[in-house]
Amino acid sequence: MKEKLIINKKSLKGEDGYKTFSIRIKDKTVNDLDALSKETNRSRNELINTLLEYAIKNCEVK
Repeated sequence: MKEKLIINKKSLKGEDGYKTFSIRIKDKTVNDLDALSKETNRSRNELINTLLEYAIKNCEVK
């Protein structure tokens, strides 16, 4: 008897704990991110997440 091919359901968008949305940022900021990305061998997306997490944890509201 042939074995069955099992295809698992793909997770729906957003179920991986991430959300996708767009933002507008200055050209200089993009250039700075790209330079940091090249220097660290990390993706722009990974750097943005790291920088945002740091900023949120280290900001103070007055």
